[in-house]
Amino acid sequence: MYRFEVHQVKKPLEGEVQISGAKNAVLAVMAAALLAEGVSEITNVPHLKDMKTMSDVLRIIGCRISGEAHQLKIDTRGADHLEAPYELVKTMRASFYVLGPLVARFGRCRVSLPGGCAWGPRPVDLHLKGLEALGAKITLTRGYVEATCEGRLPGGTFNFPISSVGATVNVLMAATLAKGTSVLQNAALEPEIDNLVDYLVSMGAKIQGRGTRTLTVQGVESLRPGKGYTIPDRIEAGTYLCGAAITRGCVKVTKIIPEHIASTLDAFREMGCKVDVGNDWAQVDARGLELKPISISTLPFPGFPTDMQAPLMATLVSVPGNSLIQDTVYNDRFKHVAELQRMGANIQVNGNTATIKGGTKLEGTEIMGSDLRATAALVLAALVAEGESTVSRVYHLDRGYEDFENKMAKIGGVVIRHSDDEDDDAF
Repeated sequence: MYRFEVHQVKKPLEGEVQISGAKNAVLAVMAAALLAEGVSEITNVPHLKDMKTMSDVLRIIGCRISGEAHQLKIDTRGADHLEAPYELVKTMRASFYVLGPLVARFGRCRVSLPGGCAWGPRPVDLHLKGLEALGAKITLTRGYVEATCEGRLPGGTFNFPISSVGATVNVLMAATLAKGTSVLQNAALEPEIDNLVDYLVSMGAKIQGRGTRTLTVQGVESLRPGKGYTIPDRIEAGTYLCGAAITRGCVKVTKIIPEHIASTLDAFREMGCKVDVGNDWAQVDARGLELKPISISTLPFPGFPTDMQAPLMATLVSVPGNSLIQDTVYNDRFKHVAELQRMGANIQVNGNTATIKGGTKLEGTEIMGSDLRATAALVLAALVAEGESTVSRVYHLDRGYEDFENKMAKIGGVVIRHSDDEDDDAF
């Protein structure tokens, strides 16, 4: 297990952080490689624990994985074990993405129902209903999903009752190899979906409606190996910008797509930060400013992302006055609140709404991460807490932040990793 030793900053964070590729984007593209026989290539791949997990899933299926620097090659020519076991799927829900490609290409597969993050239920019903709409036969047996079809999937129309990135990913991939035309209505608008569409098109998929709520897919008989680029991680960018606001510093994030973090930048502006934006960078400057409390609700893209809820909450703890955060995407994503309260934060939770009475003094102590974004939030809070803090269970953070402590060090944060015996190879 790993833990972080986090020191209170002696001066505000300042400097530049280069943002890595988005984990949520590359996980979908890795699964999509199963749609074709041959070697697919992906660039701008972050070195993260989730990449290793997905690589392990693909290896069990029979793929060969190789990579150097931030490039990844996936050779699917040996893919013949059409099963994703519970031991891996339980550790990362995105492993479930292999379901759509496997049933679409091979006509059968067996994939474990996923476990999930600790902060609440995230059912896969929409994945299964969407695949059934395309013609797959779905059977649930002893914790596994068995999906079959005779020949190619017929294709069909599916209207997602709520916006779901994961379900859109799975159903979209399956539709590319269906016989006829499939129409996905109320599809997710997140940038990670556009990134997947671009990769699928590089494989020969015929998809119309990129960037809209309606995706029309003309199925093809086969796809070729693709070449994909992973978009920058918008949540990583937002997290480091929170570091600027919470310490009243100035941080510039580079190699980003500013449009992807527009709602996050709007939140900083509303707080009173100075925000500057360029073609591939954004900067938040809170030096010498008296920030203001805000009220905000999480929404699917292009709204304020639920993944930024915890980092923003930690930031608002430092802002005098009453702020309010409502998470309309997930109802029980506040497990970080108890740990922030241990540090001295004054936060009250009522249902899916948290009221933050900011401006209270935080004290360093022992705190524990419960999920990826919660752990990042605790580190942010520890940067301004008096003394030192110990953040345990940082394996959560390793799922989504590449080279975290070194990037923090470049802007003045003292985050020291203490390692016990956990294996942390990237691939």
